[in-house]
Amino acid sequence: MVRDRLVDLHTEFFVEHSERDGERRRDRLDGLFDRTLDMYVAALREGYPEAEAREITHIVAAWEFMNHGWGELLEIPPAETDDYYERYASFFRGYGITPEEPLGEFTPSGGLPDAPETRERMNGDYPFAEAGLADDVYVHAEADERRLSRDGAKSKLGAVSTD
Repeated sequence: MVRDRLVDLHTEFFVEHSERDGERRRDRLDGLFDRTLDMYVAALREGYPEAEAREITHIVAAWEFMNHGWGELLEIPPAETDDYYERYASFFRGYGITPEEPLGEFTPSGGLPDAPETRERMNGDYPFAEAGLADDVYVHAEADERRLSRDGAKSKLGAVSTD
C-alpha cells in the first residue's frame, strides 16, 4: 500500500509537470519509480543514510529524463550529473547503473514501457533543476515550511509542521 502510494505520488507529480505527453509517459514513470523504490531499499540495506539513498534515486530519475529529453522534469542540471555519479560510484557500479542504463540490474525483464521522447527539450531550460542541490530531508522555505518543489510553490503535500 505504501509502495503504491509513493509510486503514484511521484508519477502524478511528473505527469502533471510534463509540458506534453504526460499521460503517454505514465506507464514508464510508474515502472521507473517502482524500480527506484527497490534501489532505495538496496541503498538503505547497504548502509547509506536515508537522504543519500533518496538522492541516488533522484540521480537515476535525472538520467532517465535526460535520456528521453524530458528537460522540464529535471531536478539536477545535466552538467552536474557526472559529479553525482562519482559521489555514489561504488553503489552504481555494484548494480551496473550508468547514465545510459539508469536502472542497471533493477531494470525489469522486458524493460520499461515505451514513452515519447522530446530530445529538443534538452535546450538548457530546466525549470526544476537547481545547481548544487544537496538533497537532504526537504528544502527549507520561509516560515519554517518544508516543500518538495524547488521553485517555492507548495506541493500537493503542503506545509509540514516542524513542532
